[in-house]
Amino acid sequence: MKKLLITGASGFLGWHLCQLAKQEWEVYGTYFSHRQEISGIKMLKVNLTDFQELKDIFNDIQPAAVIHTAAQSQPNICQTHPQESHLINVTASCNIAGLCADNAIPCAYTSTDLVFDGLKAPYRETDPVNPINIYGEQKVQAETGMLERYPLTAVCRMPLMFGMATPTSRSFIQPLIETLKAGKELSLFIDEFRTPANVTTASKGLLLALEKVNGYIHLGGKERISRYEFGRLLAEVFQLSADKLTSCRQEDVKMAAPRPADVSLDSSQAFALGYQPLSIKAELETLINI
Repeated sequence: MKKLLITGASGFLGWHLCQLAKQEWEVYGTYFSHRQEISGIKMLKVNLTDFQELKDIFNDIQPAAVIHTAAQSQPNICQTHPQESHLINVTASCNIAGLCADNAIPCAYTSTDLVFDGLKAPYRETDPVNPINIYGEQKVQAETGMLERYPLTAVCRMPLMFGMATPTSRSFIQPLIETLKAGKELSLFIDEFRTPANVTTASKGLLLALEKVNGYIHLGGKERISRYEFGRLLAEVFQLSADKLTSCRQEDVKMAAPRPADVSLDSSQAFALGYQPLSIKAELETLINI
C-alpha cells in the first residue's frame, strides 16, 4: 500500500478522513496538542510550523501523497491571535506545498467557504474571493501561496461539516442535540446560510480530489440551508422537541470574527467528478444509530 500523510489527524475532519483512507492507504497521521491513538494509523507528534521537523517527516516517511487538514480553524481565535494562527494556517501550508512539489507527489489542501464575503452565493470555484475575517484571509493566503509553490495542489474549499464525535473533537451538531435533549432554549441564526456536508462524505470528496483535481474544487453539500432550518431538521430526524428552538440574527450575537451571511458553495464541478453527497436529511439519518 502507498503511504499517505494526513496532517491534523486528531482533528474532527482529520480523524474521519483517517478512518476512510486506511482502507486504501498506509496512513501516517500528525497531531500536535491532542495526542491520540487511531487504530491502523501511525500517529506522529509534529510541530508543522517548524520547517526542519516538517522536512524530517517527509524524509523519514517518504509519502506518496499528502492531505493537509491541520489548521487553527476557529475564526474567533484567528481574529484575536492573528500571528500565531498565521504560522499554522499560512506558513506551514505553503511549506507543505513546497515539499510536495520537491517530491512531485499529489497534495490536497482543506480550505473553507469563508474565503467568500457572503454577498453573491452560490459560489463557484472561479468566483472572486473576498474574506471578511482573518481566518478567511489566512486561508486565501494559503490557497494562493500553495498554488504558487505547487500548481498541482488540489485546493478543496470545505463547507460546514457535521458527523459523529471523535475521541478528541465534536462537530457543531453535538451541542445542539444536547441542548434540545435537555429542553433548554436554543437560538440559531435565520440569516446565515451554508451548504453543510457529512464529514464522511466530505472525506470521500477529499480522496477523490487528491486523485483527480489540480487547482480549486468545492466540496459542499447538495442543499443551501440556514442554521435555524438545519436545527429544525436535526430535531425532526433525531425526534427531539423543537419547542425551545428560536431564531435570531447575526447582529444579535457579538463575536470577535465577523461572519458572512451566505457562503453556499456550488459544487457541481465535484458532483461531475463523482462526489455524491446525499440530502441533508438523509445524511443526518445515517448518524441516528451511531
